Amino acid sequence: MEQTLVIIKPDGVKRKLVGEILQRFERKQMTLAKLKVAKMSRELAEEHYAHVKQFDFFEEMMTYMTSSEVVYLVLEGTEVIKTVRKMIGATNCLQAEPGTIRGDYGANSYQNVIHASDSPEAALTEIKRFFNE
Repeated sequence: MEQTLVIIKPDGVKRKLVGEILQRFERKQMTLAKLKVAKMSRELAEEHYAHVKQFDFFEEMMTYMTSSEVVYLVLEGTEVIKTVRKMIGATNCLQAEPGTIRGDYGANSYQNVIHASDSPEAALTEIKRFFNE
């Protein structure tokens, strides 16, 4: 069974969208394998977003991602990575289709409510990063 990591970001938690987002995944017959609520440390945020460190918005994004609690999920299902990526929509929510999570709720390129792994390799790395028990 394929797994993926999903993070409901601070804006999604603050705006009380967690239940709505979980319900969307459950309606697609995905299994919620793990869930935890925690504040992301600066160290984990820098590791997770190292691929955008060169961009001007990096510091603002670090402040945002460590500002309050996030919800970490591990979802399981057939082709779950591809399905979740389709459901969340384009990273830049201004380009995301209506009906996707980012298209319906996102604010900008990083305050876009949600993160999801983009490949099986990323999913393995990210699940280990945030669920390292």
